[in-house]
Amino acid sequence: MIRYLKRGRSADVKTGDDAKVRATVEGIIQHIETNGDDAVREYSRKFDNWEPADFRLSQADIEAARRQLSAREIEDITFAQAQIRKFAQIQRDSMQDVEVETHPGVVLGHKHIPVNAVGCYIPGGKYPMLASAHMSVLTAKVAGVKRVVATAPPYQGKPHPAIVTAMSMAGADEILVLGGVQAVVAMAVGTPSVPAVDMLVGPGNMYVAEAKRQLYGRVGIDLFAGPTETLVIADDSVDGELCAVDLLGQAEHGPTSPCILLTNSEQLARDTLAEIDRQLTILPTADMAAISWADCGEVIVCDTYEEMLQVADDLAFEHVQVMTRDPDYFLAHMTNYGALFLGPRTNVSYGDKVIGTNHTLPTNRAARYTGGLWVGKFLKTCTYQRVLTDEASVTIGEYGSRLCHMENFSGHGEQANIRVRRYGNRPDLPWYEPIEARG
Repeated sequence: MIRYLKRGRSADVKTGDDAKVRATVEGIIQHIETNGDDAVREYSRKFDNWEPADFRLSQADIEAARRQLSAREIEDITFAQAQIRKFAQIQRDSMQDVEVETHPGVVLGHKHIPVNAVGCYIPGGKYPMLASAHMSVLTAKVAGVKRVVATAPPYQGKPHPAIVTAMSMAGADEILVLGGVQAVVAMAVGTPSVPAVDMLVGPGNMYVAEAKRQLYGRVGIDLFAGPTETLVIADDSVDGELCAVDLLGQAEHGPTSPCILLTNSEQLARDTLAEIDRQLTILPTADMAAISWADCGEVIVCDTYEEMLQVADDLAFEHVQVMTRDPDYFLAHMTNYGALFLGPRTNVSYGDKVIGTNHTLPTNRAARYTGGLWVGKFLKTCTYQRVLTDEASVTIGEYGSRLCHMENFSGHGEQANIRVRRYGNRPDLPWYEPIEARG
């Protein structure tokens, strides 16, 4: 039996006025399309109180930012990027171009072609999310993207040195200090000072997410990202303190971040609830995490692993942390998740910051049909075909002619017919009629 010891707000409750967000973003897009850099500057001044002579950092600016970091900080960024680069390269190496003769004289193939220009948005207004620079910029460069533009808002009135350094070390070709909707719109539609990109990636607030939604089609995007989601699946092989830390560690992202404990131990559930109350008295980010837990936190108790699996797949959460005696059961059977963190020795923050997998993951149940950002997102798998012999062209043409005419596509059919005439030495074939099967 599945029962709830704590429920969050109804999923139907909206945290903001969606219509207002849509209208605001639509207006910003139109204004930037019409007025270019002047509109970008206007919004940057309005929303971030930021109006430098140039939003693009020079090499001297980048080097100055790096000098503000300690050797330890540089080493930490270097280590994180090495892990992420290593796994991204392994993923890229797994994606092979193919070419095969599928029928005598017929060669089919595909190539993985990198997107030419990508814009990476790195959030930095509330928390300086330098990890997002690793996840987006570095992964795009491993994929072979020629031009990567990275942008982040100013932090406390100036470029954040760690974000700038992470962007540079990850391989960004251009670095902007520009935030919000104005940043993603400038990169997508292009302005005199910011040439347009082909794809936008990276998380952001509800306005940035809405801008990506409205711009999708004009440019590609990675995901429609919503608030961070965390599901902890646990049994009595772990304790309430560990579960509480792992729930609150993600609840601090924002007041609308769902965090759920799913367990088959009612005692663990009650211990975790008590631990959360205690930890909220000492957690430095409790002002944010407490709201998230009160409004979006849940505790669900099941009787069996099978029930837990059913609930977990239905939730289809972004992060799923499994701390049970048999975590491999969930690895083998779960189908809907952004990323799994198996066993008590790992946790979501490892994936967020350093372990090597990408932290840009599907939310709002999108894990039912997509995975997260990875090197393959920056690659277009493009097919090609080649016919080597007259005989092959005639064979394919005869089948193609009849299939086209089943669909009443006479012009398509004639593309096949003309080749059968020429390469099969059959000049008597009528125009725009299907080729009869030969005995």
